[in-house]
Amino acid sequence: MRIRAFTPRDLASLTDLTIETFRPFYEDSFRPLVGETVFANQHGDWRDDYRREAPRLHAPERHRYVAVAEAGDDNDNGDGDGDGLAGYVAWSVDPDRRNGSVSHLAVSAQHRRHHVGTALCEHAFAHMRSLGAEVVEIGTGGDPFHAPARALYERLGCTALPTAVYYRQL
Repeated sequence: MRIRAFTPRDLASLTDLTIETFRPFYEDSFRPLVGETVFANQHGDWRDDYRREAPRLHAPERHRYVAVAEAGDDNDNGDGDGDGLAGYVAWSVDPDRRNGSVSHLAVSAQHRRHHVGTALCEHAFAHMRSLGAEVVEIGTGGDPFHAPARALYERLGCTALPTAVYYRQL
């Protein structure tokens, strides 16, 4: 596995990976939990939302960055043509506040439990530090779908802040 900066040629794979990664949350967890009306209002177009959002994740001129993990194979010659995108992390830095924030972390199903998420977070954290950040914020859900993310963030030394978000159909 190799971690490198995002390039425009990664956009389609990154978008597909995002949709593949978060489909179980939206369709199998969030939708049944909140019902159709709330789901439609909050995330009814979640696939298209990601398609619109993904091209804006990497904007270094606005202190927004993406790194991708390329899955290598035994014949990988370093040209980026290994066996695909293993995952990615997107983050931003607020230089004035010396604060970083991870907005997205996605790892393909076949690369989960192989420390890809850990490597991506550590890469992002190092980049944030190099830009002067002293603190990082990284969030996730409290539902069963997000349990692996919570465990990862705790292993990385992050402290959970208990919060609750409530929805109700009016």
